[in-house]
Amino acid sequence: MKDMFIPAEYEVVRNPDLCIACRVCERQCANEVHKFDSDLGKMIADSTKCVNCHRCVCMCPTHALKIVKSDDTYKLNGNWPMRTMNEVYRQAATGGVLLSSMGNPTENPIYFSKILLNASQVTNPPIDPLREPMETAVYLGKKDVEIKRDARGMLVDNLPPQLKLTTPIMFSAMSYGSISYNAHESLARAAEELGIYYNTGEGGLHSDFYKYGKNTIVQVASGRFGVHEQYLKTAAAIEIKMGQGAKPGIGGHLPGMKISDDVSKTRMIPKGVDAISPAPHHDIYSIEDLRQLIYSLKEATAYTKPVIVKVAAVHNVAAIASGIARSGADIIAIDGYRGGTGAAPTRIRDNVGIPIELALAQVDERLRQEGIRDNVSVVVGGSIHSSADVVKAIALGADACYIATAAVLALGCHLCRSCHSGKCNWGIATQRPDLVKRLNPDVGKQRLVNLVHAWTHEIQEMMGGMGINSIEALRGNRLMLRGVGLNETELRILGIKHAGE
Repeated sequence: MKDMFIPAEYEVVRNPDLCIACRVCERQCANEVHKFDSDLGKMIADSTKCVNCHRCVCMCPTHALKIVKSDDTYKLNGNWPMRTMNEVYRQAATGGVLLSSMGNPTENPIYFSKILLNASQVTNPPIDPLREPMETAVYLGKKDVEIKRDARGMLVDNLPPQLKLTTPIMFSAMSYGSISYNAHESLARAAEELGIYYNTGEGGLHSDFYKYGKNTIVQVASGRFGVHEQYLKTAAAIEIKMGQGAKPGIGGHLPGMKISDDVSKTRMIPKGVDAISPAPHHDIYSIEDLRQLIYSLKEATAYTKPVIVKVAAVHNVAAIASGIARSGADIIAIDGYRGGTGAAPTRIRDNVGIPIELALAQVDERLRQEGIRDNVSVVVGGSIHSSADVVKAIALGADACYIATAAVLALGCHLCRSCHSGKCNWGIATQRPDLVKRLNPDVGKQRLVNLVHAWTHEIQEMMGGMGINSIEALRGNRLMLRGVGLNETELRILGIKHAGE
């Protein structure tokens, strides 16, 4: 029910000269914003229901619609902005915790935007990636082994299990239930075609997608949803989710309305009941306990698959990463505080955790200082916006990047941040059959492939401009980075110099 104290955040503007009352907007809106008034003989809109997903705007055949930010405002107050007042009204009306979707929208610093890349000029000339080899392939896993050769002098492959990526990009964890069947299919098929990996998230793996197992990372979270022997053995790698950037220190929550028959079967939970994963794993209260789970999973899969441990970026993440590297994990995944999610408590999303750039720099530095950097690979996520962010992350010490928000944007998401409602008009964060079918997996797959191909080409161009011809030579190469508008503490934590130095 609409709260009487809160005005509409957005306003639907309809051009009467262009609107032909075709009712497309009415059919396309799951929030029931639009309807045809037969008495007036025209379309009308209830702006209070609008979440600004832009579905109606994109689908209007005559371009008669636009959504604008309402200019209605309360009396200006620097201490109590309108958003904060509205949040108090909502909680006074419901008595509940505020829920939000997607990443942190607050105007905190984006450090990637304050980092510039170096380029070669004369003495160290650039490389033309169109005419010279440029290696973007990445191997993720332990590399702390002694180099051995056989009787013919050939290198012996004695590495533990590795994930081979054609480019240093993977699709991050998004669970079935949080996102739709068609969204998962798009991600799986794109990963297969690209030669990379997608992550199931904590919702198990639908039986239809077992055929994509060679390009699948399965997740073991505190709720153990959908975890069984075949699930583990089908995957290319297993990820233990200890935390995520959007909600460090708490568990997951999938509303019961999104637990359909298929989701219920896949997650192995009752239909229509909220899926709540605990904040901690109830068998992990120390690094020793984590080590036990890592080796239990390795034992269950005959030591054929790398194990990833995913943690949120928090203030002591470098020490945590050191412990994980010594616990037997093959890969550490770190998720920054701007990471997306289907649903998170607003207060947690906006106030807990640290930026991925600072966390990554400290983790890489700590592992190098302790001489254990080759014990693990490092994958980072949490608002990777572009190929430039990927290059900067690798130069700060990452082996590869997870992307999720960028991936769902490629599928059509407009970041209306109403995923938790289950009414995604683009067919992504919903289980309603009429909405799910709006996302064509053929189209979705191709758009994801296009995105990663474009980013890979740009990565090659940027590396070429630096005079670097491989991802391996870029990793941890902070000499190629310079900061702008950063203070001495920020530069020290990032391990880079200011522009001009």
